[in-house]
Amino acid sequence: MLPPPTVALFICGVGEHYVAGESRRRRCLPSKNLFGILWGFLPHPHSSVLPFISSSPSFTSSSLSIHSQLQAQKMPGIRAPSNYSEEPSRHPSLKINAKEPFNAEPPRQALVSSYVTPTEFFYKRNHGPIPVVDDIERYCVSVKGLIEKPKELFMKDILDLPKYNVTATLQCAGNRRTAMSKTRTVRGVGWDISALGNAIWGGAKLADVLELVGIPKLTSTTPAGGKHVEFVSIDRCKEEKGGPYKASIPLSQATNPEADVLLAYEMNGETLNRDHGYPLRVVVPGVIGARSVKWLDSINIDSQECQGFFMQKDYKMFPPSVNWDNINWSTRRPQMDFPVQSAICSLEDVNIGMKGKIAIKGYAVSGGGRGIERVDISVDGGKTWMEASRYQKPGIEYIADEERSDKWAWVLFEAEADVHSNAVIVAKAVDTAANVQPENVEDIWNLRGILNTSWHRVHVQVRHSSL
Repeated sequence: MLPPPTVALFICGVGEHYVAGESRRRRCLPSKNLFGILWGFLPHPHSSVLPFISSSPSFTSSSLSIHSQLQAQKMPGIRAPSNYSEEPSRHPSLKINAKEPFNAEPPRQALVSSYVTPTEFFYKRNHGPIPVVDDIERYCVSVKGLIEKPKELFMKDILDLPKYNVTATLQCAGNRRTAMSKTRTVRGVGWDISALGNAIWGGAKLADVLELVGIPKLTSTTPAGGKHVEFVSIDRCKEEKGGPYKASIPLSQATNPEADVLLAYEMNGETLNRDHGYPLRVVVPGVIGARSVKWLDSINIDSQECQGFFMQKDYKMFPPSVNWDNINWSTRRPQMDFPVQSAICSLEDVNIGMKGKIAIKGYAVSGGGRGIERVDISVDGGKTWMEASRYQKPGIEYIADEERSDKWAWVLFEAEADVHSNAVIVAKAVDTAANVQPENVEDIWNLRGILNTSWHRVHVQVRHSSL
């Protein structure tokens, strides 16, 4: 029995240039066992007729090899390179923390130069070579799993949905890891304070996308038992043993329009670039960046959260007592919302020769859509405090939780201090739920060095003239 006519994949002898049952001629690809796999039209890039081929009495590993080659030819317009020879160009001022895969952050002063982080200064977090789009017309995302209407969506399908712009800060869970490693050694990319950025993301709401496959808004469980939405990338990484990067969020969050989860195709008003997920990525506001999967390949509706490496054996918060000898990953849930955070960007860790009035500028942000209620500044190591001014959009007063404020985005803060002797300048933020940054990094140390939200301290060393 032949496969469906629209598939038009057949096995034929070498040298034959016809297809049984069709008048049109077809090219036949020969194989070593005198059989070839004939390639015709596919209804979509993910179609598979391997079960039909393998049932042939003449099917061999040689046939499978040819099938694999054809599968590679019909990949959905995007591919994951096996090496780093096709990497995009990056801004020369980025601080490179790892070259392959490429992980870099901007100078801290660049973060407070504007409310919206320029794309070239947005931190780059990668786990493998950057995928390459060969044919955007063939690119599609499969939506499948515990649903009644699995579907494959091309970019046209996504673009036909209502477009939303969401201003949201993405932050790597390892932001400020370098400072934590000074307490005790941790594992991971050595980030300073700039592994985050604030962008305007444009795209379709995931809640609208899931309606296309029969999942209504505000659904927590599908009739078939789906409770989680897993995002699978084209990206390949060593942690997954060469498999794809993946992560998940609860279905209740994915189907809630107020959660603003996007399938984004724009960043700061322009088409996504390759580093940031072109042609399509997930943006999960208020959650650590590891859940905002780039280079989206498929969406799976499952009964359990993603079982991938970065959900089950990474990005979990352990107490200081846990080390690599006694760790039990199953005792902690995957980290989702990021805690309240702030950092001073106008000053380096150590500043020599400064004296008089000093501008203190930085960012503050909290996860889960919580606004920033207050940013406190101290110039004596935390003995006394003053409140910094906060703002988002220039000329518009920032009031946390007001509709005109961007609930998923950071606030920038400013203060001025008169410094005439050596000083330790400190910043700490308080969010609208009264969560406050912990004073000491030792209290939140963890073996993976994530979520360092301790008070941020910089040192000013004043030089007095000898004259």
